[in-house]
Amino acid sequence: MENDKKIFGTDGVRGIANIEPVTAETALKLGRAAAHIFKRNAQRPRGFGRPKIVLGKDTRLSGYLLENAISSGILSMGVDVLFIGPLPTPGVAYVTRSLRADAGIVITASHNPYADNGIKFFRADGFKLDEEIEGRIESLVFNHEIENIRPTAEEIGKAVRIDDALGRYIEYAKSSFPRGLTLDGLRIVVDCAHGAAYKSSPCVLRELGAEVFVYGNAPDGTNINRDCGSMYPDLICQKVWEHRAHLGIAHDGDADRVLLCDENGKLIDGDDIMAVAGLDLLAQGQLPHKTLVTTVMSNAGLIAALQQAGGRAVRTGVGDKLVIDEMLRGDFGFGGEQSGHIIFRDFSTTGDGLVSALQILRIMKARNASLSSLTKCWTRFPQVVTNVRVREKRPLEELDEVMELVAQADKELKAQGGRILLRYSGTEPKARLLLEGADANALNLWSKKIADVIRDQLS
Repeated sequence: MENDKKIFGTDGVRGIANIEPVTAETALKLGRAAAHIFKRNAQRPRGFGRPKIVLGKDTRLSGYLLENAISSGILSMGVDVLFIGPLPTPGVAYVTRSLRADAGIVITASHNPYADNGIKFFRADGFKLDEEIEGRIESLVFNHEIENIRPTAEEIGKAVRIDDALGRYIEYAKSSFPRGLTLDGLRIVVDCAHGAAYKSSPCVLRELGAEVFVYGNAPDGTNINRDCGSMYPDLICQKVWEHRAHLGIAHDGDADRVLLCDENGKLIDGDDIMAVAGLDLLAQGQLPHKTLVTTVMSNAGLIAALQQAGGRAVRTGVGDKLVIDEMLRGDFGFGGEQSGHIIFRDFSTTGDGLVSALQILRIMKARNASLSSLTKCWTRFPQVVTNVRVREKRPLEELDEVMELVAQADKELKAQGGRILLRYSGTEPKARLLLEGADANALNLWSKKIADVIRDQLS
């Protein structure tokens, strides 16, 4: 791989497992580079012991390959590894803090198909790395600067398996739900996407008193996200209707996001969740600076609802990392994405699908209200989102015909208070097109016209 190759995307390193950059060879180098940087940053007092890095994963078959490779790289630099096995991404972040580790790493490709995999890094405080540290890790992977650093004998790192990591995360998640409340009397369907939450989410919901119907809880290494979970929410909506449940919860593969389903079988996305929780926090005086942080993908109706209630919203680019960065910059407490990454900073340092679901359940129980009634607190503006698979990500400004159509649509939609957004996905080979405005028919016509041209040029 070239020395100037960038391997970090919008959320760690990601790609097809066993093809660069998600190979055993690069994972080992990433382990060595990360260990070197976190070891230097640790600055441990004398006698405090070796630096240590928590290492978790989701349920993909390729997790074994990458887990062994990256841990070998870490150990070779004289840093200990704490194996915690399959655990949701927010669980890895929490256990990193709980065990006072110097960093955390989770091997996951989140909502991507099982053939993909990736590597995400957390600082000691459970927050994702900033671009400067990612850049230093990338540089060390390629420039051979640490090639000759080879601890020997007792200086080599040691690996330990942490048997109670799952229990720690379960207790942490339960602690985000008020002690005076239970889920008694609620029937809940949960779809774990055959991913990292297949044990934790059902366990927490049952221990809080709910009657739970579980799907997507039999991972075999190849079925993660396949026709289930938040990527295929039709399943959860169907099962809620079949079981006459009060709520459905759908995770993605690493459970850092959640989509819900109300008692009528209607899908509830991240914008709905942010509207319900954000307005509740605002009403209680618990929304710091009366501000919600969300992305450019969120519906304009969400912002309008907050403004009408005396709050405001700050928009960022797409990606929960950008949302969290803005939350830290402005000392904001709540934010998220339409896709279901929701961050409650009082509880978590990253998106946590289970904690987010529990906050909505808290509001339901406290108000003795159904989910469908809660989501009537705002009105969604017509919005059309289209994903177009592409073979390459050429700069959009080079696609003259596409950009000409985008400009025409933008002019027409802005005249009606609408907008258009075209970007590439940071995690998948897709172009994402969002149109928003007052006329749903116009949105559909423009979406089809622009998407067809993108397919002609890039698919």
